[in-house]
Amino acid sequence: MMNRMRRISIKGTEMGLALASSSLLFHLLLLMGAHGSESRQSLKFHTQNENNIIQLPSSNIKINNHKKVDDLQLVKFDAKQDGDDHHGTKTEHVHSHGPSSHMDHMDPSVMLFFTMEDLIVGKILPVYFRRTNPSTSTHFLPREEADSIPFSLKELPNLLQFFSFSQNSPQAKAIEDTLRQCEIEPIKGETKLCVTSLESMLDFARSVFGLNSDFNLVTTSYYGNSNITIQNYTILEVPKEILASKMVACHSMPYPYAVFYCHSQKSENKVYKISLGGDNGERVEAVAVCHMDTSQWSPNHASFRVLRIMPGTSPVCHFFPVDNLIWIPAPTA
Repeated sequence: MMNRMRRISIKGTEMGLALASSSLLFHLLLLMGAHGSESRQSLKFHTQNENNIIQLPSSNIKINNHKKVDDLQLVKFDAKQDGDDHHGTKTEHVHSHGPSSHMDHMDPSVMLFFTMEDLIVGKILPVYFRRTNPSTSTHFLPREEADSIPFSLKELPNLLQFFSFSQNSPQAKAIEDTLRQCEIEPIKGETKLCVTSLESMLDFARSVFGLNSDFNLVTTSYYGNSNITIQNYTILEVPKEILASKMVACHSMPYPYAVFYCHSQKSENKVYKISLGGDNGERVEAVAVCHMDTSQWSPNHASFRVLRIMPGTSPVCHFFPVDNLIWIPAPTA
């Protein structure tokens, strides 16, 4: 199963990344912006237990050295995330559990939700999987550079000026929506943080799992080159639960550089690996999470309208797009 999942493990003390998929390495390097030779040379490879291990230094990680803060105003990101408006100008982030005043349940981008009763072989589900192009995706900045840029809704006018976006542009609206989502108070039992660097993402995971904890990363994998974003998918095999006592989910947000909305809940969650086959023959090894207690969620959350249920009446499950990440504790020996 591990070779078919996109998964890397983080050693709490050495920050080692155990790689089980070369495509995940490619995705992670692009996310880090490690294109330059100097950045690549900062990654040291060796073999351990027949897996490729990427060793990252515990401090002063070299990422995105080819891009300076002064160049950021030249970055023109896609506010709709390759045709998906589900984070941006139309809808609230579907993984934020607070209220929304403008969620349209007919928006196909919210077709990610299902119930635990749907977890059976042969079940057909209409699913929206956002397509991203890693080569054109935004990259993380090094922490020092990211921390030097204000990340606050009150700084919006200055940020728009800094990034050279007009006030009424789609990019300006996307930046405002991202900042607003990041500043919403967490629901009861939830810990959340919008991270602006890889270092801050790993620090957040450690704050949940423990400073010296080992933890793994799992993501969805696509097998095919289809550009279809929504179609019927059939569950091909019995879904496999990935046992995890805790989890941290990180969702990509539209911004001129990489920003992830990361959160963890004290309430029970179940993580599943689900093999899907699309109507067009595409295969997806999907990661999904089922939230067992939704009693604290806003009644306006998109999932309740899609599934036609009320908060707290049934677990809510949803698939993760390929550019969304789930961190889980590493299995103990």
